[in-house]
Amino acid sequence: MEGHMTTHDVDVVVIGAGFAGLVAARELGRGGLDVLVLDARDRVGGRTWTDHRLGHQLELGGTWVHWVQPHTWAELTRYGLGIERTPAAEEAYWLGADEVRRHGTVEDLMTVIDAAQQRIVDDVRAAIPRGVEPTVGAIQQLDALSIQDRFDALDLPAEERNANEAVWVGHVNAPLDRVGLSSALRWVAATGGHWQLMHEVSSTYRVVGGMSGFAAAIAADVPGEIRLSTAVTRVEQADGVLLVGCADGTVVRARRVVSTLPVNAIGGIDWSAELPAAWRRANKEKVASQGVKVWIKVRGRVPRFVGYTSQRHPLSVLKSELVDDDSTVLVAFGPDHTALDTTDLAQVQAAVDAFRDDLEVLEVTAHDWMADPWAATTWMTHRPGQLTRDLAELQEPWGQVHFATSDNASLWGGFVDGAIESGLREARLILAEVPR
Repeated sequence: MEGHMTTHDVDVVVIGAGFAGLVAARELGRGGLDVLVLDARDRVGGRTWTDHRLGHQLELGGTWVHWVQPHTWAELTRYGLGIERTPAAEEAYWLGADEVRRHGTVEDLMTVIDAAQQRIVDDVRAAIPRGVEPTVGAIQQLDALSIQDRFDALDLPAEERNANEAVWVGHVNAPLDRVGLSSALRWVAATGGHWQLMHEVSSTYRVVGGMSGFAAAIAADVPGEIRLSTAVTRVEQADGVLLVGCADGTVVRARRVVSTLPVNAIGGIDWSAELPAAWRRANKEKVASQGVKVWIKVRGRVPRFVGYTSQRHPLSVLKSELVDDDSTVLVAFGPDHTALDTTDLAQVQAAVDAFRDDLEVLEVTAHDWMADPWAATTWMTHRPGQLTRDLAELQEPWGQVHFATSDNASLWGGFVDGAIESGLREARLILAEVPR
């Protein structure tokens, strides 16, 4: 890094001010180390982001939390933050045979999906007996399978297949042939083997004040500096010291670095030496998630509903979230971010029409996390084989560099809870090694 002047010396640089980075920085600072958090974005929160759009505070990224997620619940309790339930749907829409639209009660929909949902994860207790050990058990053999492989083995009637596939697209945010069966099994294992509870965990309760407020509460508790709009471009390990170079020319000397970059985005930094094999391999392959989350305002006060199409549609899941006097705001999920231009109102209208033909789209907003260089993914879901092959190595420090991200968590990988877990884990390791 010749030609630059070192402007700051710290014990630890944390790259990223998402939940993993904020928790790691808080613990390290409270443990007596001098910590600097650097984030390329102009806000904290990482892949969570509460923003005022369509007349509401909308969650553009991660949204839902639950008390069975231990790290998340502990943090919410710590900061006195409450949760609120998304109001229950009153109606359901799905596709029957030949993709004919069906309409009924939520109970009618559950009749369609219940048996197959159980069959998809029926072997979960043998696959992953303990949710905190997601690579131990029959998952070692099952990890080669995709969720699509499991569906194909069930040979479901068209109506059951459409709805159940759409349900899982909502969970894994990708085409099902790209996603390891492990992503379904590990989340159900985390809820004690109960798929119904897993569905509740991933789509029901929101933080009062939003996820950005949650992140800000942790950020306010970080003893060190959080420097935003500061992109890290290079990390160099030299003579027992780490040199962290930033796009603005700043170079920071540190004894340790905590990288919180997702697997897909970690290659955006020049690491000066080859990353560990698992990180290089996973970054080249990319994780499975490649979908889209869209907020849609439609005309009129629409009764609360949930809808499913199939994984072949640009949007697979559609549900009402916020109801105003003259409009309703819906949230939708699709498997492939390239299949829908969220800036094209006509395309979004056509995608909504697949669920029901009585909704007029007025406005649309979204954040393309796949195009976001500091994310390059939505929430982490593994491809077949990645979980058991890579997880242990992804958790290992690399010299003086530590990796804390929801992508390498043990329990709730892909969720905020996993990010918090990883931040706690790496902070503990550093505090045990670095003298104050």
